[in-house]
Amino acid sequence: METGGLRGGQEADIDVCEVGSYNERMRGAVDDGPAGERPSRAPEGMAGLAKGLAIIELFGSSTSRLSVASAAAGIGVARATARRCLLTLVELGYVEHDGRYFRPTPRMLRLGTAYLETSSLPRLAEQHLVDARDELDESVSLAVWEQGCPIFVARAEAQRIVKTGVRVGAHLPAHCSATGRVLLAALSDDEAREQLAGTDRERRTPHTITGVDELLAVIRHVRQEGFAISDEELELGMRAIAVPVVNGANRTVAAMSVSASAARVSAERMRRDFVPVLQREASRLGRKL
Repeated sequence: METGGLRGGQEADIDVCEVGSYNERMRGAVDDGPAGERPSRAPEGMAGLAKGLAIIELFGSSTSRLSVASAAAGIGVARATARRCLLTLVELGYVEHDGRYFRPTPRMLRLGTAYLETSSLPRLAEQHLVDARDELDESVSLAVWEQGCPIFVARAEAQRIVKTGVRVGAHLPAHCSATGRVLLAALSDDEAREQLAGTDRERRTPHTITGVDELLAVIRHVRQEGFAISDEELELGMRAIAVPVVNGANRTVAAMSVSASAARVSAERMRRDFVPVLQREASRLGRKL
């Protein structure tokens, strides 16, 4: 579990994994022939549905409200098209409109709940996250890899006055988060290099490592150690540690993580006390997968 820019107990904008344009996604979906050739038949997918889903993803990835202009720019379509999609979502009850901005309604939760209720990973992980949380007295999260960065799919919350702002469905940048580095370590060097080179490696703090070669060295170290630490690289004053969840086929399927205030928990204590607990629960979860 990690944060991204939390200040004064307010939720931070930590969903930094960019949503690709609708046009780019549709090209990838229908270009099933050799490079440079058009498909011999029309795509069977529903373009309107794809646009609507792309707009829905914008709410979770970058903002809690959208204008017609920002929605159009976000998915790469004309304003008239974006407006029709947004008004359709309003009519269906997924979005509300105040005359200028569109915001998601509680009905939107149904879309995410469908995954959480049917996917085995969050359900199987729940008790292990709770057990780790109770032993460490820190919130514990589970993240998987999605489109170039980790996304949180389950979490056990510790009771603290100041919340971290992390939530299920939030993304983190892979290059400077402990969860991202654990998931990158599951890739080959060439695959990890390709992932890093294709992302915006923002310098979030003075401690953030941004060079591809430097990051690859860190990732190789993560493979050897079996865990990753992000020490004030994502946000000043916050440390995070993560371990891989490896399934029965010896494949890393997720990362289990904890983040804490640097003033409260030292990096040494994280290595000494947190790693064994996380590795134990990650191993128990992995044996179920």
